[in-house]
Amino acid sequence: MVYNNFTDQELAVLLKEGNHDAFLEIYVRYYSLLYIFAYKKLNCREETKDVIQEVFIALWTCHEHFSLTTSLSAYLYSAVRNRSMNVFSRKKMEDKYLQSLQGFLSQYEAGADYQIREKDIALTIEKGIADLPCKMREIFELSRKEHLTYKEIAQSLDISEHTVSTQVKRALKVLRVKLGMLILACFV
Repeated sequence: MVYNNFTDQELAVLLKEGNHDAFLEIYVRYYSLLYIFAYKKLNCREETKDVIQEVFIALWTCHEHFSLTTSLSAYLYSAVRNRSMNVFSRKKMEDKYLQSLQGFLSQYEAGADYQIREKDIALTIEKGIADLPCKMREIFELSRKEHLTYKEIAQSLDISEHTVSTQVKRALKVLRVKLGMLILACFV
């Protein structure tokens, strides 16, 4: 039987009955037209092929429930338009997701980088403090870690407040020299 002489309405009736040749005639008759229509919307060959393929797969898969309320061409063009809109929606969601993911990764990388730098600086400071002379280190730690006043430190160690002040100043000077290059490198 030659199906290219059949009308769209006749092909639709045969399709509903499960006639594979009628389906093939619809495919041959409309593929190129639908491709051009979809390509104008999507501007991507692969996505256009996918959309057309999905429309024809759905047409064949649901052929038993197929009924036309309009013309076959109107039905097919609407199906292609709707699938194309789905592609746009999916792309839009993917773009939002990618932007969100990129923002998260940027924040995470910056946060992780900051935490690594902070940890390195803290370790270097601790090492610098540990390298101070014994008495200077003790005075410095009481001042900076225990938050004691110079007067309280002087009383607990039985030394003058001036000695405490001098030792803290010297400790800070030593630490600035040791840590200066590291801190500059971390914040540049």
